[in-house]
Amino acid sequence: MDRMFRVLAFWTGIFTVMFYVGDMTTVALLFLVQTAFFLTLSYLKLSERMYLYLFGAYLMIFFIGFTWYSEFMLVPGFGN
Repeated sequence: MDRMFRVLAFWTGIFTVMFYVGDMTTVALLFLVQTAFFLTLSYLKLSERMYLYLFGAYLMIFFIGFTWYSEFMLVPGFGN
């Protein structure tokens, strides 16, 4: 299970680089923090159950944050 968190760290690292190259520094910083979080967790050698609990907590925080952002912060029609 620790290898899957390294895979998540790899992909969030790729997104960090892509956002930074695209001049989206705030989002790149957010993904850099996620990369560090996943990489740190991957080397803790926790039990598989604990990894699943941590991933479930991460998903809950993400979904609450995304719902809050899309409901209260996102401006409709911002792409035009």
